[in-house]
Amino acid sequence: MFRALRGRNYRLWAIADLISVTGSWMQLIGLNWVVMERTGSATSVGLSVLLSALPSVLLGPWAGSLADRVPVRRVILACQSSHAVLAALLALAVWREAPMPLVFGLTALAGLITVFDGPALGRFGGQVVAREDLGNALALGSVLSSTGRILGMSTAAVLAAALGAPVLFLVNALSFFAVVGAVLAVRREELHPLASSPEEQVGVRAGLRHVTASGRLLLLFALGFALSSLGRNYQVTMAAMSDSAASYGTLSTVFAVGTVLGGLAAAARKALTVRLLLVVAGVTSALQAVSGVVPGMLGFAVVLVPIAAGAVVIDTTLSTRVQLDTADGMRGRVLAINGSVGAAAGAVGAPLLGWLCERIGAPETLVLAGVLTLLATLFAASVLAAPPHRRAALAHRVLRRPHHPPVPAGRPHGPTRPGGPVRRRARVRV
Repeated sequence: MFRALRGRNYRLWAIADLISVTGSWMQLIGLNWVVMERTGSATSVGLSVLLSALPSVLLGPWAGSLADRVPVRRVILACQSSHAVLAALLALAVWREAPMPLVFGLTALAGLITVFDGPALGRFGGQVVAREDLGNALALGSVLSSTGRILGMSTAAVLAAALGAPVLFLVNALSFFAVVGAVLAVRREELHPLASSPEEQVGVRAGLRHVTASGRLLLLFALGFALSSLGRNYQVTMAAMSDSAASYGTLSTVFAVGTVLGGLAAAARKALTVRLLLVVAGVTSALQAVSGVVPGMLGFAVVLVPIAAGAVVIDTTLSTRVQLDTADGMRGRVLAINGSVGAAAGAVGAPLLGWLCERIGAPETLVLAGVLTLLATLFAASVLAAPPHRRAALAHRVLRRPHHPPVPAGRPHGPTRPGGPVRRRARVRV
């Protein structure tokens, strides 16, 4: 279960990740509650998510191309240092009770830096472990992220009550230097370098062509968007379901405990497959619908545990398949596109869920979102279960390309020159 921890480089990376995630969740809890307290609107909480996610939607592919071209160590060091500065500025803005537009502006700047940080971190993280241990490392990373989430949320509640919200942002500013230290301390000779793209495959367009040529990747990204936009924005729905800061903190901690269980479940599996992704997505979607009708806050918290566990298994499986099923030289761009999809899901889903919570109620929103994500999962499963030629036809139709059914062997698609080779039409691989 913990085989990735055998390497010194990954152990350093894991410790830095735990520290950084803890600080990030402390800041997120502080930011969400400051926005909710000052505006009294779940929609405003969704707006803060939108502002932090929007840069990834717009600039993700370019950031991935940069990660595939330049040494990622330089990108990571620059981005982590910038994050620390912005977190310190947010602490000052909250302490001085600056206008909310300034807070939102700093949040958007942090999101802009994250655009370039994410693909570089993902590509570097793929070098600190061997390829066969990548799935296990990603699952353990989910466990560490969940542990950091619990530590961050619980510590945030104590520090915010004792010293005020600004201290949460200061602690987060310091946590970024753990990643800087780990990047500088890893042994370069023990890294597992990733191959670079050939000259003709360098650039944003090449990365987009790679993704659009794969019906399988397109389907996974589409499913990930549906699940993330309507099924992962629990920071909005939990805030709407809570009647106080204490209940919001309790629900957040319960959710974090579930994510730890999900990370351990993913790490225990030898292979993370698409079939596992579909099964867990279906179960989690059904549970989300149930969470809107169970009576009382306690019932909601109980159902929240398996939902959180399923969310981690889904995210880990999706990330593993996206990386392992992609050429090394394309990994940065595919990771960036995956991040852009996730950011777009947050940008669309968070404000939408916040608006629905205010219009029809939080329980009703959970039921509606659960039903919609279940339908999306069933559709994805039906496409993957279809015969190959039907999947290829659907992919061609989505991409607006003409599709020609396969021709029996020995019969070319059209006239050819005598003795010349038969030219086959390219088919999208699903």
